[in-house]
Amino acid sequence: MRRYLRASTLLFNQPLLVTPELLDLGVRWANQAMQLNIINIGAPVIPQMWDDDDSTSRLAQQEEQRRSSIAQTGIEVIGVHGVLVSRGSHINACETMTSYEGLRQQLRQAISDPMVERVVLDIDSPGGSAVGAFELAADIRAMAAIKPITGLVNFMAYSGGYLIGSACSELVVSETSGVGSIGVVASHMDRSQQSEKAGIKVTTVYAGAHKNDLSPHEPLTEQSMAVLQEIVQESYQLFVNAVAEYRSLDKAQVIATEAGLYRGRAGIAAGLADRLESPQAAVDNLSRAVANARVQRQQNRIGLRAAAVAMQARI
Repeated sequence: MRRYLRASTLLFNQPLLVTPELLDLGVRWANQAMQLNIINIGAPVIPQMWDDDDSTSRLAQQEEQRRSSIAQTGIEVIGVHGVLVSRGSHINACETMTSYEGLRQQLRQAISDPMVERVVLDIDSPGGSAVGAFELAADIRAMAAIKPITGLVNFMAYSGGYLIGSACSELVVSETSGVGSIGVVASHMDRSQQSEKAGIKVTTVYAGAHKNDLSPHEPLTEQSMAVLQEIVQESYQLFVNAVAEYRSLDKAQVIATEAGLYRGRAGIAAGLADRLESPQAAVDNLSRAVANARVQRQQNRIGLRAAAVAMQARI
């Protein structure tokens, strides 16, 4: 049970910016792995399969390839894949995940790198934790004022994944990619029936009226339900306000989506995305735009040098 403690704290009794399908999958996993009785609504980490020397060599090779690609295109492509979690220590090697802290670090590196002229977020995520998501989105918005950041939906930007995409300078969707799910969901774990069947009775002694809220050892009380509803509504308002600001939409427009999913042109019509283009075509066109800008800058420098030489000749 100890190895699932972190997973349970990330999954239950907190607001999640995820699709209902992902939450249902997580709840079913928890029910099987932890033998829980869950209302409202395992696999261990695989150890490293290579030694440190191989890992270091592989990382060095990946970094060399990354730098070569940036030098050629001027574009840094950063992956936003899988379930979104607040910290890198929460990442499970068995699942595709992206941490907010890791993504922030990659973005800061790209923004400060003079070789990088544009940043592309390659987004394929059903969302994840609300904790840390809004802070990261605000940071992305601030960094986009320094260098253009294109959000590329390839092929899913739902809930928390959409929050990140909405903060970009532009958001590109393809015919079959989806955006939306602007909503918040939370679940409570009730283990009381399981404990009762096992002949276990848990007695909790506490001080402070809310100290025992959302306890997994008893059915959800009216007070706990009110607390959970308040947490969800608070996060929902943050979500609506953020999307409305980033996408220049009225809050009523955002609320009217009712956490719906929009594919391709429907996402653009709803104001949730900017243009329709396949992922590869979008990257290729951005690369060409950077190349053209480089040529123009080079021509301007040559023109300035020629003008300076001509001026010196006249003196």
